This record gives sequence, structure tokens and C-alpha cells, in this order.
Amino acid sequence: MAEGVGAVSRVGPRGAVGGYLRAVGAIVWKDIAAELRSRELLGSMLVFALLVILIFNFALELDLRTRQTVTSGVLWVTFAFAGTLGLNRSMAIEKDRGCLDGLLLAPVDRSAIFFGKVLSNLLFMIIVETIILPLYSLLYNVNLFHPGLIAVILLGSIGYVVVGTLLSAMAVQARTRDILLPILLFPVVLPVLVAAVRATTGVLQGLPLEDYQAWLNLLIAYDVIFLGVAIVSFDYVVEE
Repeated sequence: MAEGVGAVSRVGPRGAVGGYLRAVGAIVWKDIAAELRSRELLGSMLVFALLVILIFNFALELDLRTRQTVTSGVLWVTFAFAGTLGLNRSMAIEKDRGCLDGLLLAPVDRSAIFFGKVLSNLLFMIIVETIILPLYSLLYNVNLFHPGLIAVILLGSIGYVVVGTLLSAMAVQARTRDILLPILLFPVVLPVLVAAVRATTGVLQGLPLEDYQAWLNLLIAYDVIFLGVAIVSFDYVVEE
């Protein structure tokens, strides 16, 4: 982990585009390398997601038509729970190993740290989603191979990870961080979850784009607005 922090500290001049991108890339690579060594984050997220869909599979003794109706809700509940676990562990690992202080001392813009953590968290969440989708299709006998579904999942995941990364940086300072993060996160990302569920339902039911265009617009607006809010406030959050 120390080599990752060292790589960040050797980035070029502050404010330079090339140095900024190298800083973001160094943080992402640090997280990937740490995960390849420990396999702690992805393993826990994947196991948790599998348990959730298995519980729903056995708890919801529904016919095929009803299963298709509840698919979007079950999917996003699974993604949200697994994503929250990943966000919590991602920042907690940085804090427990003392890497967060090293990152904050690196001579790079704090927003580069934020973007690096967002990209790595998003990558891990997408990997879990990629594994879950075919398994869900197999267990529930529901066809999830729709091109529009990929766009909805990506937009929803971006909004979820952007807000989650910011709030996990805030919650990691507390002793009750495992409980605090879901309490802070779920009320804020409720618009993302509602819009993602509605848009996913529209895609899976083959509705015209106009019927769920408003939900897609909400996802895009949410991602843009909260990305700006997170960039502005991340420096103050980590300082506290």
C-alpha cells in the first residue's frame, strides 16, 4: 500500500492535467493492486449479493409473470446493499491501514483522490453487477440481456458511488461507521434508486423510451449535480 501512496506523491505539478490524471490513475491502481492481494472487498460484495438474490429467490414463490414484475426492484436492492458494503469497506481499509493520511499528505489536488476512489469503487461495483446479472437470469428465468439496461445500470451506479464515496469519507471517522453510512446514504440516494427501478422496469417491459425518459433524465441530472457537490465538499469532509 505504501508504494501506491508513493506513486501518488510523485505525480507532476499540481494543477497540471497530466499530473492530475496520473494521480487519479495511481489511486485506482493502488486499490486494484490491494484488492488483487487481499481479495477482501470484491469477495465480500459478491457473497453478500449472492445471498440477497438467493434469499429473494426462495422467499418470493411467484409465478413467471410476477417475477418479471419484481425483477427491477430485487436487482437494485441487491446492487444497493452490495454497493454499500463495498463503499464502507473501501474507505475503512484506507483508514485502518493509515493510507488515508498518506493520500491526504500527497501533493495533489484532493479532488484527484476523490475521483480515484470513485473510479475504483465504480469498477468493483460494475464487476459485481456483471456477475450478478447472468446468475439472476438463471435463478429467476428472466431475460436481462437488454442493451438499454446497461445504460440504466451505469447511470444508477455512478450516482450511487459518487454520493457513497463522499459519505463514506465522512462516516469513516466515526466509531459506528458501519451503521452510520447506510443511515446517511439511503435517504440521499433514494431518488437514484427510485429512478433506476422505474427506468429498469421500462426497459425490461419493452416500453417506448418516452415512457421512462423522465427517469433517465433524473438519473443524469442527479449524477451531474451531486458530482459537482461532491467535488466541492470533499476537501472539507476529509479535513474534518
